[in-house]
Amino acid sequence: MSNNPYLPFKSQIINITKQTEVDWTYQLACDIKPQWGQFVEVSIPGVGECPISISDFGEGYIEMTIRRVGKVTNIIHQLDKVDHLFIRGPYGNGFPVPEFSGKQLIIAAGGTGLAPVKSIINHFYRNPSNLSQLDLLAGFKSPSDILFQEDLALWANQFNVLVTVDKMLGDTPWNCKEGLITKWVPEIKIPNLEEARIIVVGPPVMMKYTVQEFLKLGITEENIWVSFERKMCCGIGKCGHCKIDDTYVCLEGPVFNFTKAKNLMD
Repeated sequence: MSNNPYLPFKSQIINITKQTEVDWTYQLACDIKPQWGQFVEVSIPGVGECPISISDFGEGYIEMTIRRVGKVTNIIHQLDKVDHLFIRGPYGNGFPVPEFSGKQLIIAAGGTGLAPVKSIINHFYRNPSNLSQLDLLAGFKSPSDILFQEDLALWANQFNVLVTVDKMLGDTPWNCKEGLITKWVPEIKIPNLEEARIIVVGPPVMMKYTVQEFLKLGITEENIWVSFERKMCCGIGKCGHCKIDDTYVCLEGPVFNFTKAKNLMD
């Protein structure tokens, strides 16, 4: 691996898991030690580069759940376990996981927003005594869009997991609720509002209204974190595509405390 954080290094694909028709999880051999919520830049020589959230990591590997949405990701979805990707990073600021110790952690994730928080959920699944309680609200457009189905079933053995879809489409193999995440926020049992810590990740509109629901319950702004992971770009504050006012999301984010995020008008 290069010592220059701005130069990509070669990383072998060691496993591929198909989550949905367009969302696949890639496990890559890698020695980087990311923070929860950081991202990397993934490239294919001669094709291009794109920012991808790290969905999980461990000794000698990282995982990324990549949606097929454009030129680079179309090619990535054609690769196999014998192939390689080029990576640089990790970049940005992550979630302050040590600050959640002993607290009730509530995670509300919409769609692919579940990917950047998967590593946090797995961390507390392995260390459940570090929290007083963990609640997960995971919302998707339809049953066919549900990510990490095996993981959700595993987490449900230990945590309060509620999976909801915008609309049921015929028979579903998953025990889902119907409706937007905002509908179910008031159903969460919060014994102590001062001890609750909130993470909200997903499309901008979903984050806006979900945060509002938590504020209505009496959660204070400083106890809420959001991720602007859809605004990530070059990772080094040079291209300017992620800039909101005077803030470079790729440098200061993608994770922000809501006291800062509320003033970042896109």
